[in-house]
Amino acid sequence: EVGAWTYHYSDQGDYTWEQARNYCQAFFTDLVAIQNKQEIEYLNKSLPFHGRYYWIGIRKLGGTWTWVGTKKALTKEAENWAVGEPNNRRSNQDCVEIYIKRPRESGKWNDEPCHRRKKALCYQASCQPFPCSQHGECVETIGSYRCKCYPGFHGPECKDAVQCTELQAEGVRMNCSHPYGDFSYNSTCVFRCQEGFERQGAGTLRCLASQQWSADPPACTAITCPVLSAPDRGELRCSHLHGDFTFGSTCAFSCQMGFALTGSESRDCTATGTWTGDAPRCEAIACPVLNTPDQGKLNCSHLHGDFAFGSMCAFSCQMGFVLMGSENLECMATGNWTGDAPRCEAITCPVLSAPDQGELNCSHIHGDFTFGSVCAFSCQMGFALMGSESRECTATGTWTGDAPHCKAITCPVLSAPDQGELNCSHLHGDFTFGSTCVFSCQSGFVLTGLESHECTATGTWTGDIPLCKAVACPVLSAPDQGELNCSHLHEDFAFGSVCAFSCQMGFALKGPESLKCTATGTWTGDTPHCEAITCPVLSAPDRGDLNCSHLYGDFAFGSMCAFSCRTGFALTGPDSRECTATGTWTRDAPRCEGRATARAQTIKCSALATPTMGQAVCSHLYGDFTFGSMCAFSCQTGFVLMGPESLKCTATGIWTGDTPQCAAIRCPVLDAPSKGHLSCSHVHGNFTYNSTCTFSCEEGFVRMGAEVLQCAATGNWTGHRPVCAG
Repeated sequence: EVGAWTYHYSDQGDYTWEQARNYCQAFFTDLVAIQNKQEIEYLNKSLPFHGRYYWIGIRKLGGTWTWVGTKKALTKEAENWAVGEPNNRRSNQDCVEIYIKRPRESGKWNDEPCHRRKKALCYQASCQPFPCSQHGECVETIGSYRCKCYPGFHGPECKDAVQCTELQAEGVRMNCSHPYGDFSYNSTCVFRCQEGFERQGAGTLRCLASQQWSADPPACTAITCPVLSAPDRGELRCSHLHGDFTFGSTCAFSCQMGFALTGSESRDCTATGTWTGDAPRCEAIACPVLNTPDQGKLNCSHLHGDFAFGSMCAFSCQMGFVLMGSENLECMATGNWTGDAPRCEAITCPVLSAPDQGELNCSHIHGDFTFGSVCAFSCQMGFALMGSESRECTATGTWTGDAPHCKAITCPVLSAPDQGELNCSHLHGDFTFGSTCVFSCQSGFVLTGLESHECTATGTWTGDIPLCKAVACPVLSAPDQGELNCSHLHEDFAFGSVCAFSCQMGFALKGPESLKCTATGTWTGDTPHCEAITCPVLSAPDRGDLNCSHLYGDFAFGSMCAFSCRTGFALTGPDSRECTATGTWTRDAPRCEGRATARAQTIKCSALATPTMGQAVCSHLYGDFTFGSMCAFSCQTGFVLMGPESLKCTATGIWTGDTPQCAAIRCPVLDAPSKGHLSCSHVHGNFTYNSTCTFSCEEGFVRMGAEVLQCAATGNWTGHRPVCAG
């Protein structure tokens, strides 16, 4: 133990670093904190040698060697490490030992693991709590301590504060605080000025450790306001208490004749360095503000301000408008103008009216039928506007363009159909909207289509143009065994057609030779027919027999009669007779004579075949197809026999002619109608019996008549060839 600062160590045992510190803090102050080399020399000399040496109050905290008692980092100047230390061997040497009485490097430091056991080297502090009057730092010395005074204090225990000169307040308010005595270290004085005055200098002074004040004492001067000047056309009069334009100064304002003061009549300089109120001004007396007239212009010159005394304003109007009132006005001293404000009125155009059969729709910007008015013209349905669709009123008071008119829409001119008549009535002009036309036909013709047509608003008629078609009579056909020859004026078998009838050789016509189609659609008589010409009736010869075959009737044209005699009698004369087209029999009548004759050897002819589409009827006197056999031929409906109607087997064994054929009856050749097409199918040959033809029309055309015609057995078609109407 040495003086007031003493050292101690644990002589009863060894401790880890933590145990050593706990020991020191329990019985003393802490592990020793070495402050200089004299302490090291003292400890190395005073303490006994111990093989494990002594722990001291240094430890690595956060990677930095630190004095644990003061928590201050070990400085480079204070280091006292042995050579090669600290080496942190095995990376766990965070505590420090001191070599006491070691043969080498005695008094030096070495880093060691904190868990090793060593002697605890403690110290007992000499400085007590709150030393040096709390105005300085207590510095431990071996066996004693000393006070290191803070700035501003002095004396062995730092009890005395340094003094500054005493301050005197002149024209300023001062308030001081003295923590260590009047006007001593850290005394503070605050300075303030009266309202309306401002401080010149620092507001607060403090007594420094150098025994000087932190600044010179301040002074108070009157606050200044900005210098005022008289307004234009006005005057300024001021009174000053503390100096020109300073706190307490008052200024009064006035204006020249003809001008009025706008703002405060007087202003005071306040404690804030500002004047009361805003700066007034002298303004010329104002007249009411003038506005530009609608559709006009305003041009003003102002001497003293907008629309004030002396202002001059000139008025004018835009194109299309005229000024009503004075062109110029002046603002007088009374605040009134020399007259009323003028106005601009739109120039007028003549009033327009709607055209006949039309309408008028106008928009007026500035008034009815005035400049800028626009009028649109339109026509009623069925009428077209001729001229401008719209007109505008110009700045000269005239309308653009000429007055339009409404004209009825025209339809194509109609003409009477062939064999017909046309009768029209026109409301608004020939063949125009509203015109009505009625169609009719001459006697013997019938109207096909609408009887009446009207011209519509679209310029078209209400239907297609009708046609006059000849009245049709029933279709005629040639009589059996006869022919028909017709001439057609207008259409097949229609009004005016004439048909002539005739019969084939061997037949006679029964009825009128010709018929005519009348306007009523009937023929002038009944259809005639052909009858076979008759021959005188034959009878069997005495002692003989008669065997006849009749094609067209008993003992008529084509009849064949065969004669034979009874046993014991011989035929003298022809064995057969035929009724001819002249109504007479071939050859003379035979007879049977009583002279015996030898039986003739029967002669045979070749067998005959029935013609295609025909029939054969045969009679045999002595056996099939033998001498005297007769065959009559005929054809089915729609076919005509080509060749002899009958053949006879002669005594030479040869027929009287070649076998006939049946050919299909032909109809007149057809062709496609104008603007149409024709498609035919033929069963027995081109345009023959049962041929069928189909008709069609091009787009935009309509078929008038039957679509399909067939060739009939009469050699005529089942109807008239149709036409294509546009």
